[in-house]
Amino acid sequence: MLGGFTGLANKSTGDWGEKMLNTVASQSIRHLFSKSGDVAVAVRCNPSSKLLQGSIDSFKMNGRDLVIRRDFQVKEMSFETDAVAIDVSALMGGKLRLRQPTQAVAKVILTEEAINAAFDAELVRKKLEDVESEALLNLSGGEPVSFKRVEVQLLQDNKVKIFALTDLPNQNDVPIRLTATLAVEKRRRILFSDPVFEPEEVDESYLYLSKLLTETFAGILNEMVDLDRFDLDGVMMRINRLETQGKELVFSGYAQIDHFPGVG
Repeated sequence: MLGGFTGLANKSTGDWGEKMLNTVASQSIRHLFSKSGDVAVAVRCNPSSKLLQGSIDSFKMNGRDLVIRRDFQVKEMSFETDAVAIDVSALMGGKLRLRQPTQAVAKVILTEEAINAAFDAELVRKKLEDVESEALLNLSGGEPVSFKRVEVQLLQDNKVKIFALTDLPNQNDVPIRLTATLAVEKRRRILFSDPVFEPEEVDESYLYLSKLLTETFAGILNEMVDLDRFDLDGVMMRINRLETQGKELVFSGYAQIDHFPGVG
């Protein structure tokens, strides 16, 4: 359901303005995602005559069941701007063009299920396959090492438990078990800090290798989650804080909006 203007000076002008801006804004927002479920847009402009100068008091978006870059599922994403200046002539042509970049308060919610599904995405898999770090090559006799069947469990207090398997030349399905604390670096990178090897679920015959591989795997994970690799078209996300809430991971931060898709 789409929100609109309040306090319209003229009913016909108000109806026209509401339909035009809400339709264009909704279409522009949907183009940010590969797929989208519900997308609600609310634009506030009071008095409504300010729209004729391209002035909007605030712009809010809330989307659910979104997909970014075909593989990354987002349960919910929302952002809200302060005053925004738009190009009225572009709006008349069915496009939402900003006269200048703007910032928005942003919130993103991921489910544990979606996080695990992301490890099957090509963008992520290629970071886990044929890894050639020095520590791994020493264990594998110089052969690249790949990690598979990665599973993440969200825990309280921003902690996670991670399971994975890897194959070495003389050992198949070597288990990796660790717990770590999620942290934010430079507002754009997610770190798996303070990793701890969890030997309880590892067979004694694998303990030595598993411990060494777990320490290396934690370092690989820390190089993977950089928001700059997942930026939406014209929108740069930054994280101020994150929090595990049950089986969900909640990010709070801001979005730098330079333009909407298809509009430079």
